[in-house]
Amino acid sequence: MNHNTPLPPAAPRPLRHLRHLPDTHRRVLTVAQLRAHGVTTADLNEQCRSGGSWQQLLPGVILLHPGPPTSDERLHAVLMYAARESGPATSGVPVQPGAGDAHRPPAYREAMITGLAALTLHGFATTSPLPSLDKIDVLVPRLRRLRSTGCARIVRTAVLPDPEQVTGVPVAPVPRALADAVAGLSDAGVVRRLLTDAVRAGHCDPAPLVRELHDARLLTRPHVVDALDLLLAEGRAIAEDRLYTMVRDHALPDPVWNVDLRLPGGPHLGGVDAYWPEQAVAVELDTRAPRQNDDALWSEYARKRETLERLGITVVHVTPKKLRDSAEQQATVIRTALMASADRDPAAYVVVLPR
Repeated sequence: MNHNTPLPPAAPRPLRHLRHLPDTHRRVLTVAQLRAHGVTTADLNEQCRSGGSWQQLLPGVILLHPGPPTSDERLHAVLMYAARESGPATSGVPVQPGAGDAHRPPAYREAMITGLAALTLHGFATTSPLPSLDKIDVLVPRLRRLRSTGCARIVRTAVLPDPEQVTGVPVAPVPRALADAVAGLSDAGVVRRLLTDAVRAGHCDPAPLVRELHDARLLTRPHVVDALDLLLAEGRAIAEDRLYTMVRDHALPDPVWNVDLRLPGGPHLGGVDAYWPEQAVAVELDTRAPRQNDDALWSEYARKRETLERLGITVVHVTPKKLRDSAEQQATVIRTALMASADRDPAAYVVVLPR
């Protein structure tokens, strides 16, 4: 080596005043947070230069090591990029140095993971693992001035749902996350598998899911409508199975299942899911979901119920959610209706036919 040989770049000097930073923050911090910890612009430039110890993952978000980010670090980087600033000196996550930081989960304002990444976090078996996702969808208010960049894809909404905390990460509820995922998919098979997995695995019931798809104006897409028909059939089958299980497990008298009711020589009164002829008690599952003609469906349902009750038949209305979350309470309601039949005037005679 002679005096004309360029010297190799010096390694970035370690920043001693950052040694107290907690590892639980995934070694991802915003520029504002680093400044709050005493990192100067010169320090930041030195650490983030080529071959440096840090790297910029997203605008204003720094990864405090040179290797590839983990899935957890990518999630928090996206949230830090999208979260609203919580104060003049911080961005994304409030900086509160101290011994308790290591066990304090980050707090993000007006930002949550949605789409396929959220479904993976919720435990869907049909979604890709986080490392294979090129983009992570993050849900923010519509008027936020943000753009999609890097691994962060911005999804906007007029009203933010209440997030669910999954492994310390704010995640959109399953129905909203599914709607955001479906909005970006054109493969009918993938959409069908996602919707079926949602209901079959118990992640959510059909009604709130279809409501989100309706609100997102996705029910005009043929591949979504086709998948939705299968979803509703799947949801009804699961709800019927829950109803059978409730009757058996809570020792209710056996009803006749899935029948049509008619007046003798008269008109069709409608179908019910379970009927106790001696007590004139009917159970109807409400598996309706918001569609364009929902008002008409509701009116038809209300007319049928009013007609049956005018004939002295007690109609117990149950939803799949009630059967899933409070089966014992629903069994008590039905048992009370059966016992109360002895104190009512006899109901009109109706013909019971298989449906």
